[in-house]
Amino acid sequence: MDWFSAPVLIALTTLTLMEIVLGIDNIIFISILVGRLPEADRARTRNIGIGLALLIRVLLLFSISWIMTLQEDLFVLLGQGVSGRDLILLGGGLFLVAKSTMEIHHKVEGDPQHALPGAKKGVPVNAKMMLFQILILDIVFSLDSVITAVGMANQVPVMVVAMVLSMIVMLLSAGAINGFVEKHPTIKILALSFLLLIGVMLVAEGMGAHIGKGYIYFAMFFSLTVELLNMRYRGKLAK
Repeated sequence: MDWFSAPVLIALTTLTLMEIVLGIDNIIFISILVGRLPEADRARTRNIGIGLALLIRVLLLFSISWIMTLQEDLFVLLGQGVSGRDLILLGGGLFLVAKSTMEIHHKVEGDPQHALPGAKKGVPVNAKMMLFQILILDIVFSLDSVITAVGMANQVPVMVVAMVLSMIVMLLSAGAINGFVEKHPTIKILALSFLLLIGVMLVAEGMGAHIGKGYIYFAMFFSLTVELLNMRYRGKLAK
């Protein structure tokens, strides 16, 4: 394979950009979760979470034949075929909806009883429990990412390089994204709302409905743009 040929370079560039876009929700989720940890543990846990996402993606890429079997129907429910991929998306979507709802409630109400799953009142959030939750969503996001990659490129090496490049971008930008989200409470609520929307989309896809991701990402971009304008306006009023 000629890495410097036009078709390979175009496929690599397109796929890398696509993986970066698909990884945004993953970064947001990880950033919000690690914000509940002691400051000394945040960067290390965030980097481990992103590293796990890359490892899962690469492992799934080298199991493409198995990935394809996940799209085959396991059984029929109410006249609708249900595949392994549907079950994973449904479970991950429900988890993301529940997690986002709990985090929004915690952020708005400040009720310590609405902590992370497995955490008790008055007990600091455990980094291992946090990594377990990150791992669950990494698997769901990685499955979607790999299926998209398979549809866009035929060469496994190109897909692996694209994912490595996108993860490097994620690692370099995760700290800035985390700091920005933590600094602006309204952005954090907006990000949690995005995750809630993505969770609903995953549940819908797991139940057989198809929702174009372009609509979701456009809504996210539009809402973020409006909020950034609001922040700029509030900043001018404060001056």
